Amino acid sequence: MEPIALAVTDGMLHFELCVAYEVFASAPDAVEGPWYDLELCGPEAVRVGGRFLLEPDHGLDRLARAHTVIVPALADVDVPPPADLVDAVRAAHEAGARVASLCTGAFVLAAAGLLDGRRATTHWAHTDELAARYPRVEVDPDVLYVDGGSVLTSAGKAAAMDLCLHLVRLDRGAATANAVARRLVVPPHRAGGQAQFVTAPVPAQDDHPLAALFPWAIERLDQPLTVEDLARRARMSSRNLGRHFRATTGTTPLQWLLVQRIRRAQELLEKTDDGVDAIATATGMGTATTLRRHFNRTVGVPPDTYRRTFRARAAQG
Repeated sequence: MEPIALAVTDGMLHFELCVAYEVFASAPDAVEGPWYDLELCGPEAVRVGGRFLLEPDHGLDRLARAHTVIVPALADVDVPPPADLVDAVRAAHEAGARVASLCTGAFVLAAAGLLDGRRATTHWAHTDELAARYPRVEVDPDVLYVDGGSVLTSAGKAAAMDLCLHLVRLDRGAATANAVARRLVVPPHRAGGQAQFVTAPVPAQDDHPLAALFPWAIERLDQPLTVEDLARRARMSSRNLGRHFRATTGTTPLQWLLVQRIRRAQELLEKTDDGVDAIATATGMGTATTLRRHFNRTVGVPPDTYRRTFRARAAQG
């Protein structure tokens, strides 16, 4: 099992900590084989959320043995993060760990020097403070999360879930990440480059104007859907549809469709032996050339490389 550690200390927010615990503590029923080996690492007793007392499994020195270290959010960013936590996170990264922060956990990574010269984010309410306190950090206030390879940062609350699912997707593939999302009843993928702040809060899943449109479109990704097709199905004008998409997802209808097509292609590459031409047809991309172009730009590698890499990881797991 892959060791993954939650670095905890007094004064952390319970929401982000619980998000990471829910994602990495146990595998969904649909996932076979070993899962992550999750450990809580911190002082002898930690108070989170202002009222909950937590007893970690190990001390902070254990972080150096983890493959991945996750630093949840700090409640108070006006004071420097604990030195022992900063030192342990730095030591873990120097030992080869991948380090990810959730929300204001970015202040710990910045204090450890892990964000110097890197692009990073945190909750939009604290991005100015992060940039002012750590001028060597390239703070991006407009994204949900930033994947810097061995160092990752996320914005607040829901974006913490997005980054955790992104880590599962990197490690286990899109199908497994989608299975985790289904278990937790959350959207399976929001791209890290989406805006943190949208024009209206995301409504409850079953009562917003696009609730019925999303599953309808996902079932028809093999078809050349247009904005007009979506607007017709939603019984609204194209302009009104665009406003609702921006308010609900933070992106445009066409960009949302493209992301769904890419994720479907990932699943097919993971679970079938279909060629790129067949997958291009099944995902509505039309041609293998089009699929390769969009896939490479979105995922960072060509489809064939993704399939080989995923299957190599699966064999090692």
